[in-house]
Amino acid sequence: MSGLEQRIHDAVHGQTQPTVTVLSSLLAVEDELGYIPKDALEFVAGFSNATVNDVWAVASFYPNFRFEPPAEHAVEVCWGASCHVVGAMGVFKSVLEAAGLEAAGDTPDMRLTVRFNTCLGACSQAPVMSLDHHLAGRVTPESAAKKVASLLEQDGNGG
Repeated sequence: MSGLEQRIHDAVHGQTQPTVTVLSSLLAVEDELGYIPKDALEFVAGFSNATVNDVWAVASFYPNFRFEPPAEHAVEVCWGASCHVVGAMGVFKSVLEAAGLEAAGDTPDMRLTVRFNTCLGACSQAPVMSLDHHLAGRVTPESAAKKVASLLEQDGNGG
């Protein structure tokens, strides 16, 4: 069993909730790997006594699942109601500009993924963004762009 196969196996078998479903298994894999490789679709199908097509139908329904390895860094800008009202769209625009992107997605060099998030759970700190899963609150377009530039200046060894 390869390292990837072992991590898929451990993620799926390590679920502790009372009811294990195709969706919960896919979420467990995504949490472990940051994406859902083809091997995981096949493993979850076997584990769940479902077809690969059934598993793909669930996986492809949810837009937040990735099927390719993630970029080195991840930035999410909240656009929930509280953040939107206090300027999240300006923050998002400056983040895209700093990343050299036209829209949400991955940079061509896979250094950075930029995404919208419906809620980062820190409404009192709006507008909020997440950089590699670390929250930053009360960001401005200028401070957000600086944070993204700082992420991109890090070397390719995880910082």
